[in-house]
Amino acid sequence: MSFKDLKLNKPLLRAVAEKGYDNPTLIQERTIPLILDKQDVIASAQTGTGKTAAFALPILQLLFDKQDASKKGKKIRALIVSPTRELAIQIQDNFKTYSTYTNLRSTVIFGGASIEPQKDVLRKGVDILIATPGRLLDLHKQDEINLDYIKTLVLDEADLMLDMGFIDDVRKIERLCPESKQILLFSATMPYKVQDLAKTILKDPKQVQVAQQSSTSKNVGQALYYVPKPKKIELCLHLLRNTIKGRIIIFRRTKYGVDKLEKTLLKNNYKVDSIHGDKSQNLRQEALNNFKKKTVNILIATDVAARGIDIDNVDAVINFDMPNVPETYVHRIGRTARAGNTGTAYSFCSADEKAYIKTIQQLINLQLDIVEDHPYPLDPKAKPPIHKKKGSKYKKGRKSEASKKKKKRWY
Repeated sequence: MSFKDLKLNKPLLRAVAEKGYDNPTLIQERTIPLILDKQDVIASAQTGTGKTAAFALPILQLLFDKQDASKKGKKIRALIVSPTRELAIQIQDNFKTYSTYTNLRSTVIFGGASIEPQKDVLRKGVDILIATPGRLLDLHKQDEINLDYIKTLVLDEADLMLDMGFIDDVRKIERLCPESKQILLFSATMPYKVQDLAKTILKDPKQVQVAQQSSTSKNVGQALYYVPKPKKIELCLHLLRNTIKGRIIIFRRTKYGVDKLEKTLLKNNYKVDSIHGDKSQNLRQEALNNFKKKTVNILIATDVAARGIDIDNVDAVINFDMPNVPETYVHRIGRTARAGNTGTAYSFCSADEKAYIKTIQQLINLQLDIVEDHPYPLDPKAKPPIHKKKGSKYKKGRKSEASKKKKKRWY
């Protein structure tokens, strides 16, 4: 099947051809006709399967005949809600690319950046708005955004949106849009929370599922290293010197952990940058650009960056800390082996993380390859450290001798 068979118009086909895409991916092939038919859709697909184009192209096509309103007369007719800034920026890049030969305007708004320039663009008039939930509701409250003309609402990465606690915001946004809108819900996994949300806001939706739930890419090699927690940094350096080459993303659970590892790698003369929630939007974008432009070849990140960031040719992912949510593992390793390339995921597991491995293996239905031949093996009998709270040395209800002596008796 080619893009022409999907009944897309010439300006869109031209933009797609210039991007170098000949044939639609499976998710695009199944989803685009349903969206053009104005159906509500629930689509389950991993990142890296081309799902942004699966909703961007049909939305542009549906808005195409209304594109020539003067800038001031433009009304927001498509709204894409995204959980993270990085993902929102990326979706906007896609819309920009595909709308090159149309007069449709799109813009992106998110928190953590100056609000005034975002207001200016909105006042000039846009057709398509990509937004994170918090900033969207802020600007709506300030009467800078009118959602009365929305024809299509897209909830992207719905599972992450709910994990991040945006459920009430999402429901509020949905209520602010007209009753008659089309809703498209995209999610990498379909936990109960997402299904429940879909049931309450979608009308007779068509389901599209690509690849089995939470399946990991066939092109990713997955290696597991059991290692004592204090030796993880040593193991990381050992593998960077001897085994892992190319462009690497390292995931840590905390911002503190990211900063600590970054300092160590910089001391060892590695070209490294980092992304986490405490960094300003400019610094996060700069780190991403440095990695994309290959100024640095190692990016250390918390799971904010695990979703949807589209960086081509990542050779390896290192799970420095094992994620406690098994779906997160799938998203992390999905950063490598994108668009048909191959890659490897290296996971470091300490004694207190063994339970996570079990749930990850159950989810992906796959036994991870254990690498035993390395300098810092974990003692198989090692138990996770137990942190006991120190109590008082005095028994409850007993007074010390000293306090008894100090007591003045009244009799």
